Amino acid sequence: MCLKKNCPLSNLGNSDGICCSCERKKPQNHKGAHKSYRDFIVRTNIDLIVIAFFIAWLHADTVRASETSTMAVDGGSGERESDIDSLEVEAGHDAAEEEIETAYAVLFPWFIEIIGVFVYYALSRWCHQIPFTAIMFLIGFCIGFCVDRVKPRNILLESSYIWTNIEGELIILIFLPGLLYLDSFNIDIHLFLQSFLQLVVFAFPMVLGGTALTALVAYYIFPYGWSFDLCMTFGSILSATDPVAVAVLLNELGAPPRLKMHISGESLMNDGSAVVFYTIFSSRFFYEFGLDGIGEEIGWGKGFALFFRLAFGGAAIGLAFGIGTVFILFHLDRRLSGEDSVIQVVTTISAAYLSFFTSEILAHCSGIIAVLFCGVTVKAFGETLLNNLQLTHHFWEITEHLLNALLFALGGSVWGEIIGDQTYTEGQGRLFARQDWGYLALLYVLLMVIRMFLIYSFYPITKRIGIGTNWKESLFAAYGGLRGAVGIALALSLHAETIHFTSSIPNESAQMSFRTSTAKVFGFTGGIAFLTLFINATTCGPLLIKLGLVTPTETRKKVLENYRQHMIQFTLVEYVKLMTEDRFQTVDFMVMKEHIPFFNEITYDKFMIAVQKYKDITPSKGYLEPSIEHVIPYLYEPETSHPSNDEKVSPGLNETITDRRSILKSSTRRDSVANIRKNRRRRVATVYDLNEVFDEKEVREERMIFVHILRATYHRLIEHGELDSRGFMPYSMFRYGNDFCLKS
Repeated sequence: MCLKKNCPLSNLGNSDGICCSCERKKPQNHKGAHKSYRDFIVRTNIDLIVIAFFIAWLHADTVRASETSTMAVDGGSGERESDIDSLEVEAGHDAAEEEIETAYAVLFPWFIEIIGVFVYYALSRWCHQIPFTAIMFLIGFCIGFCVDRVKPRNILLESSYIWTNIEGELIILIFLPGLLYLDSFNIDIHLFLQSFLQLVVFAFPMVLGGTALTALVAYYIFPYGWSFDLCMTFGSILSATDPVAVAVLLNELGAPPRLKMHISGESLMNDGSAVVFYTIFSSRFFYEFGLDGIGEEIGWGKGFALFFRLAFGGAAIGLAFGIGTVFILFHLDRRLSGEDSVIQVVTTISAAYLSFFTSEILAHCSGIIAVLFCGVTVKAFGETLLNNLQLTHHFWEITEHLLNALLFALGGSVWGEIIGDQTYTEGQGRLFARQDWGYLALLYVLLMVIRMFLIYSFYPITKRIGIGTNWKESLFAAYGGLRGAVGIALALSLHAETIHFTSSIPNESAQMSFRTSTAKVFGFTGGIAFLTLFINATTCGPLLIKLGLVTPTETRKKVLENYRQHMIQFTLVEYVKLMTEDRFQTVDFMVMKEHIPFFNEITYDKFMIAVQKYKDITPSKGYLEPSIEHVIPYLYEPETSHPSNDEKVSPGLNETITDRRSILKSSTRRDSVANIRKNRRRRVATVYDLNEVFDEKEVREERMIFVHILRATYHRLIEHGELDSRGFMPYSMFRYGNDFCLKS
């Protein structure tokens, strides 16, 4: 309690009898405190104070000498000082503006990601058939279209402008490793090895053929006067396919594993080959600039040598990084340590980006092929070494989502900036005129024709090698060849590098010509990506169903039905177990049937089998008799009045349930119970007849399904720490399970 009069805290005083606020009002205590504090500062920092005074004196002396010399030379120090001051102020303002603009770069990517959250929510609830990346591309287009039209620019447009002008090589280094590693790590190793020859045909001869045919379209049909090297570069960019939207659709509809392997494996392989061809022909195109050290004139012989160096060099580097990653994962073996699991994930992402950088920048090989082989090696030998496989998958899925959203928004932003830009003029107005939209539609149709022609030209070969194919799967593969992430990244890189290199060309007309050509290349690439995402991706589902590629086989129908029956039986056993507890003995079975749909299919036989199974699996000492008298009346055809399945539970139903013992005493009920219990021990009909001779293909499919279920069980046991992931059994199952099914 404070002893000071009129103190508002008189009821809450401290131990000394004076409150803190009153104590702060004493002026006599401040003087001594300030003096002691000043003495402490002087004693402890005397050396720093001396140095500071010395530096200030030296700086003042230097400034004085500079002013004296300036006055001696010019005689007008006042004006000169004011000019210097004004220049220094302007330089300071420029530096501040540059610093602010650099800070603005943080806004664009995270603004896009938060917009992507709302886009995903809307699409997943109401427009599931529209691809997420297509909407992000459209949003980016709107931002880019407003860059040169909104004056003055706001912070978002400034941030977008910074991102659309980054270097092309940096774009590839940021986006491609993160996007490609997850696809290579998720691939089925067995099917990948079995179909490797098919994927090689898809990746190299077909990509080269598509590049050449697309280049002929651009060279002979387009009226832009592009050089043949630029046309080949354009063709290589459009040869890269993106399976993201189609792969999601295939997983949702349950497409055959062979078709999924052809779509995803072809995309992985032809991304690598397309980048190899892009490297060769873009180098020839840059050589046309006539600048020293820019581009290279590559002949046929040197081109083949460069192709093999890029492909095999990238594969060797990726294999080396993959083996190194497996070695590190092997030694991070503390499963109970969450930090080891996190470091394993860090190891995988570091290996992905370092393998790409080493191959692409240092060794001048294919970075995409390096990431592909690195991911496949880790998948084959390191998957069972991961302490938390789910954590790894979730991290890479997050990375892929972030990069996909940003890349497609960035591509759309550049596309919108090019479409709405009026600076790339050739005396004909806008860069992308009406006729260019017509050529874009023509190019889309011709690309579909070219891909269809290539798929069926190699069909006699791909049908007989690898895991085979059929005409329906080939038709869907031809239609589902979307253009996306890799093509947009390569087109962005080409345009950005052209702007960077041509800044050294003294001839402004030649400079503008090269920039206009690559801007149109990106305009067509973005347009094709937009059309394939909106047209092909949204119609792939109906085409897949129309071709009958998602119709389950008889074997799979039997497996699903068998699984369904086991699920019902398991649920019934759990329900019977709950009936042994007092709190559940009065629960109305009618309410259970309304909340659990398959309870409507329960018969007396199934229910009594569940009761017996619960008795068999429960130790005799812990067994309690379940209370089932309130369930049995609902397992008969209603001869006496009781609520049907469609009627709502009335408030008086509990009174009816309490009198069920008397209902069972009726002769009709007693006879029904006796007749049903006669067949109580009858064996339930199984899905499979073991005496039947099955077709070899059907047996093989059953074995494959069994192995997939067994693998999923092993994964679940490993994730829960109930099984050693480094043991012989899991490794054998993951590695050789499919071989056992196919050969035995």
